[in-house]
Amino acid sequence: MRLRDVLSVLSKSSPYAVKTDRKIALPNLLDEVKDYLYIETEIESDFRCHLQSLSTSEKKIIFLCGSSGDGKSEILTRYSKKFDKIAHFHLDATHSFSPKETAIERLNKLFASYENGDKTLVIGINIGMLGNYAEEGNYENAKSAISNYLENSIETKGYVFLDFEKYPKFKLEPHSYTSEFTEKLLRRITASENNIIRHYYDIELQSPDCDLVLCANYHFLSLPSVQQLVVELLFKARLVKDQFLTARGLLDFVFHLFTGPNYLFENLFTCKDNEIVSKISDFDPALKRTKLTDQFVLSQKLGIDDSEFEEFKHTLNLENFDLSNLLSPESNIRFFYLLQNENLSNNYHQKFKPYFADDLLDKYSTIWRLHKMPNPTDSKTELKSFYRDVLLTAISKYNNRNAPHLGKGDFLLSSRGHYHVTARLDIKQDNIAIKQASSSGIEHVNHFLAFLKVDDLPLKAIPININLLGLLLRIVEGYQPNKHNKNAVILLDELIDELHDIAAKSKTLFIIHDQQHFKLYNAEGNGTDLEVSGV
Repeated sequence: MRLRDVLSVLSKSSPYAVKTDRKIALPNLLDEVKDYLYIETEIESDFRCHLQSLSTSEKKIIFLCGSSGDGKSEILTRYSKKFDKIAHFHLDATHSFSPKETAIERLNKLFASYENGDKTLVIGINIGMLGNYAEEGNYENAKSAISNYLENSIETKGYVFLDFEKYPKFKLEPHSYTSEFTEKLLRRITASENNIIRHYYDIELQSPDCDLVLCANYHFLSLPSVQQLVVELLFKARLVKDQFLTARGLLDFVFHLFTGPNYLFENLFTCKDNEIVSKISDFDPALKRTKLTDQFVLSQKLGIDDSEFEEFKHTLNLENFDLSNLLSPESNIRFFYLLQNENLSNNYHQKFKPYFADDLLDKYSTIWRLHKMPNPTDSKTELKSFYRDVLLTAISKYNNRNAPHLGKGDFLLSSRGHYHVTARLDIKQDNIAIKQASSSGIEHVNHFLAFLKVDDLPLKAIPININLLGLLLRIVEGYQPNKHNKNAVILLDELIDELHDIAAKSKTLFIIHDQQHFKLYNAEGNGTDLEVSGV
């Protein structure tokens, strides 16, 4: 068996992609590889604790909720035999066992059996199906408990909901972003000791017809710096592209990195057959236009001599890899990107490292953390700078984009020709709401909640994702949004509409025309006074 065969257990097309109760006749070696790769997750640990706490005197219904590919079947199958005396397991509530029976009808029968039996019921279920049963099912107790959980995140007595969505694949730590499952998986696949996959890698290296590209890819992904870079790209795909990461999707992605049509740094960005790569491809470093990368590409295509690069190529010492095999300067740039944190040859590739940095990701991570710990003095200063210099400035510039000459305190309501109707709004960050949200314990890495108040009137929480933050920063720099920013602009427009509603109710409005200012004042109960000032 070759290295490529051993790695095949990672593929989504492998019989191992979905765990079932059925015994599949496969070579024992692949069973061993699959068992070696298995990593217990936090949700599995909690699931096991619930099973271990079960007693024959108190039954309950346990829902293991998630989406396709997240590992529900794997977890349920592992425990169904061990706990079958006190619990009945239904591995997949998306399906029934009969073509004449719907999934809803099957659940109705399961709940009826549970009601008349003495065992706990354990169900693996898709979140969508959970909602469908709450609307269409017959078992009222379960419908009520499901609705209470979906609508209010509250568990009813006798019902347990373990939801994969509550166990995020990524976490923002004080000084970094992590993905525990991804990092453990990559380390296990490439571990140097007691690793069955590494054993077959060593055998492959000695083979007369060694798959050199596959071995080079395995070597690259064995580097901790490359593993961290892969985690960063996955994190960006989650934030920017809203790409969810399931266990099955991650395994297939890693399989593609190893066995794709080219070297790993090309497989990361240039193949659209893999769902995750299709999102990551937009982060291709070869697409990033900088003076240095443009000069490199142009000089290589024109055949202009670069003695430092030639020295780098010829003194490069990487196992099973020769940079001269790369056919395009874009491929070289991807290679520089992948190995940017490694010392190689004369380190020519590290000249490009500053241009690979993602300032937006770093800024987003920083501001996200500030909203989770807003109390320290230095944090308060940075947080104030974000609200004053980014959020409020962008709101003012975006709202007043058709009348850029207006003062910062003027909030444009409408324009007629050269006449502009404005109001004065005292918009500030809402420190009380920020502090309350930071202590709520709810963490979603794909957005943070910003809080504003107008004249001490709190506004609705503003969910800011990385795309909206990027838009805000560009608006501050003078950028005018267009249709390509559709999703982020919608979020900004919703905030502006809320401010418009408040401003329209102001007692004082202003009509501005060149240097003329007309003040309209509505004294409550006293009629309307018109004051004219400015010429």
